[in-house]
Amino acid sequence: MRMVVMRVFLRPLLVAIFLLLFVVFPGRAVLADGNPDPALAATPATSAPPAAQGNTQAPAAAEATIPVGTVITTANWSKFRQFMPDGMITLFEGRAEWKMPDDVTMTVGPTVINPLPAGYMAATAKYSPTTKLVELPDGGLTIEGYQGGLPFPNPSEPHRGWKILADFWYRYIPHIVVNTPDNPGFTCTLDGLGNVNCLKGLWVARQLSYNTDPDTPGTFPSAAGKYYTTWFMIEEPEQQRYSTTLTMEYTDLAKPEDVFVFLPAMRRTQRLSAAARCSSSGTETTPDDGRFGFDSTIPDFSAELIASRKILTELDIKSAGANFPGNYDMPLGWPKPSWGQWELRDAYELDLRKLPTKASGYCYGKRILYVDQNFFGPLWIDLYNPKMELWKVALLQPIVTDIPRIGRQNSTGAWYAHWWDIQSHHATFQGPLDGHGYNVLINDNVPSTYLDVERYTTPGGLSAVMR
Repeated sequence: MRMVVMRVFLRPLLVAIFLLLFVVFPGRAVLADGNPDPALAATPATSAPPAAQGNTQAPAAAEATIPVGTVITTANWSKFRQFMPDGMITLFEGRAEWKMPDDVTMTVGPTVINPLPAGYMAATAKYSPTTKLVELPDGGLTIEGYQGGLPFPNPSEPHRGWKILADFWYRYIPHIVVNTPDNPGFTCTLDGLGNVNCLKGLWVARQLSYNTDPDTPGTFPSAAGKYYTTWFMIEEPEQQRYSTTLTMEYTDLAKPEDVFVFLPAMRRTQRLSAAARCSSSGTETTPDDGRFGFDSTIPDFSAELIASRKILTELDIKSAGANFPGNYDMPLGWPKPSWGQWELRDAYELDLRKLPTKASGYCYGKRILYVDQNFFGPLWIDLYNPKMELWKVALLQPIVTDIPRIGRQNSTGAWYAHWWDIQSHHATFQGPLDGHGYNVLINDNVPSTYLDVERYTTPGGLSAVMR
C-alpha cells in the first residue's frame, strides 16, 4: 500500500521535475576570445559580426553571411540552409509531422555582441593558465585546478571538443537568479491534437562556488562542495502546489548531481535516484537535458568538434512569448515576427556521446549541441536515438537582460525554449510570463528572503516549504 501511495503522489511531480531540470538552469556566458583581457568586458556592445570580436581559433567562414534585412520564408529558406542546424532544416523541409507554418517569417538583423563581465574575464586571465585537462582510466576526461572564469579561453587540440564542453559547463552565470510567486515562469506541453497542459512555478537558482560577481564570495562558506543548486516549487496547478525539488551540482565533476523532492501531501522529503537520466514522464526533456541543453556527469561523455560555423538564432526578444499558444506561430509553436529579429552567431557544433563503457541503456545515441562562441550558451540541440535517427530538436533562446552592476548579458536566467519530439509529435515550451524576462530577478535585485542559503540550497531547507 505504501508503494502505491508513493506512486500516486510522485507521478505528477516527476513530470514537473523533468521539465524543470531543464528550464531552471539559466544559460551561462563566456567569451571565446583568444586573449582573455579583462578590459574586453568593459567595452560596449557592438553590432559587428562575432568574428570581428576575436576568436582566432575559428573564424567560422566570415565571408559567408546573410544581409541585414533579409526575410526568410518557406519559399526561400533553402538559400540559407548552410546557416541552419539540421533540425531546423528538417522543420523547413516538412519531412516530419512537425513542420514550419506556411506563414513563417524570420527577419535577419545585425549580430550584437555583449562583452562578458570584467570579473569573469579577470578570473579567466588569472586561473585558466593553471587549469589542466586530465585523462581518466576509463577514457573520460576531467579538469584540475579550476577556480573560476573560462577554463580554456582558446580551446585547441588535443581534446578541443571536450575543452569547449568544459567552457560550456562553466559559462558565466549570475550568482543568484529567482522569479517571484506573482511572476512565475511557465512550462507548457503540446500534443499532435493541439491539447495544451501548463504549469507555473517559483525557482531560486544559486551558484555557490567559482563566483565572479562584484562583492560576492568566490565560494560561499556553507557551499560544502556544491557548485550550483536550483530550488523549484510548483504554484499551479493547485493539485501540485508546494511540490518542490532541489537539484545540487558539485564542484567534483565526477560526482553525479543529487535531486531531492518535497511531497506536500506526505509532508516528507525524498531523494531521487541519480541513475534515472533518461526518464521523461511523457515530456520532451530528461534530466540530462537540463542546464539549457546538457546536464550530466561530463567525464562520462566524449565531445567532438564537428564544425565551427554561423547559425541563425534569436536572442534579443522584444515582445510576446508570454502567452502560449496565443503568441506563438501555431501549430508548430515557432516564434512570431513580433518576438524580434534573428541574427547570425558564430557557433561550435559539438557531437556529445556517452563513453562506450557507460553507454549501455542510454537513451541518446548522440547529442548535437550548437554552442555560441561568444558566451558559450547553447543555441540549438539535435538529439538522436540509439539507432542514430533524429528524435528531438530544440530552439533555445537566452533573452538579453541587464545584470545589476554588470550590464547587458545574453544568459541571465531569462529564456525561452522550444522542444519538438519529431517521432512522437509532441512538444514542450518554456519561458517567463512577460516578453522581456523582467520577472527574473538577478543578484542585487533579489529580495533578501531568497538569500537564505540553508533554506534554498540544502535538503533540510525543504522542510520549511509549507511554513
